[in-house]
Amino acid sequence: MIKATVLGSGAWGTTFAAVLADAGTEVTLWGRDEAVAAQIMTEHVNGRALPDLPLPHGIHATTDIEAALAGAHIVVVALPAQKVRDIIGGWKDLVPADAVVVSLMKGIEVGTHLRMSEVLTELWDIAPERMTVVSGPNLAREIAAKQPCATVVAGIDKAATELVAEATASPYFRPYTNPDLVGVELCGAFKNVVAVGVGATDGLGFGHNTTATVITRGLTEITRLGTALGAHPDTFSGLAGMGDLIATCASPLSRNHTLGAHIGRGLSLEVALERTGGTAEGVKTSLSIQELARAHDVDVPICDAVVSMLHDAQPIMQVISGLLSRPRKAEVV
Repeated sequence: MIKATVLGSGAWGTTFAAVLADAGTEVTLWGRDEAVAAQIMTEHVNGRALPDLPLPHGIHATTDIEAALAGAHIVVVALPAQKVRDIIGGWKDLVPADAVVVSLMKGIEVGTHLRMSEVLTELWDIAPERMTVVSGPNLAREIAAKQPCATVVAGIDKAATELVAEATASPYFRPYTNPDLVGVELCGAFKNVVAVGVGATDGLGFGHNTTATVITRGLTEITRLGTALGAHPDTFSGLAGMGDLIATCASPLSRNHTLGAHIGRGLSLEVALERTGGTAEGVKTSLSIQELARAHDVDVPICDAVVSMLHDAQPIMQVISGLLSRPRKAEVV
C-alpha cells in the first residue's frame, strides 16, 4: 500500500489527507497542535479548520515529525508559503531518500522569488524527478464535503506524477497529470493575487462585467509572465490556470477573495487580514510576483494595482481609474 504523509493540519492539508485516505492510501497527518491531532484521532473531525465535516477514520494524526515521515512514499507539504522555510528547514534528514515530494502551497517566496517547489528542492536537496505540485480548482471545504472536482499533478517525471495521481484518485477527486511544473505552479500563486482584485471590486458593489474583466485580463497577465518563464501556453487554459482562477475569484470560500472584499469595503489591510482569518497568500505573493515580472520585463497591471491597494495604501477608486486610463491597445495582435 502507498504510504503518504501530509505536513500541515490546516484546511487544505486536512482535506488532502482525507482525499488520500478515501483513495485507499495509508496517510499520516502532521501538525503542531496536539489538540487538533487528538480531535482527528478520537472524533474524526478537525473542528478548527473544517468544522462539521467528518473525516475518514483512516487518517492517523500526530505531532511527532519523525514518526510522521518514517517510511513515507509520498511527502505532501501544505504549510503557509512564506513560513515554510522556517518550519521545515531542519527536516532534510528525516525525509525518506526515495520519497516523492508534493507541494500544495500556492505562493512565490518573498525576497528570493522562488516557487514553492524550488524552496523545497533547495531545503531538502530533492532530485528534480522527485518533486511534484498539486494545483487546480481546489477549494478545501467543497472537497472535504466530497463534492466532485478535478486537479492537476505536475512534475517532470511521469512515474512520480502517476504515483501521486494513483494515491489521490477517488470517485469524487479526479487527478490529471501535466509536465509543466513552472506553469502549473505560477498559476496557483498568481491567481490568488487576481482573486484579491476581484474581491475588491465585489466589495465596491460592482457586478459580473467587472468580475469577468478582471478574471480575463488577470489570466492574460498570468500567461504573459508564465510564457516568459518558459511555461507551456496550454497550461493557462486548463484546470491549473482558468479553472483555479474561476474558483478562487468567484467563491466566497476563497480567503483571498474575502480579503479583497474587505479592502473594497474600506477596511485597512490589518483589519482585513484579521477578519479574513487564516492565510491569504495573495497579500505577500503580490509583491513577489510584481518583482518577478519586473525582473523579466513583463507588464502586470492588475498585480500592480493589487500591490498599490494593499501595500501602498492607494484609494481603490484611484487605482481602478489608473487601470481604465491605461493606453488602449488590441486584445489580440
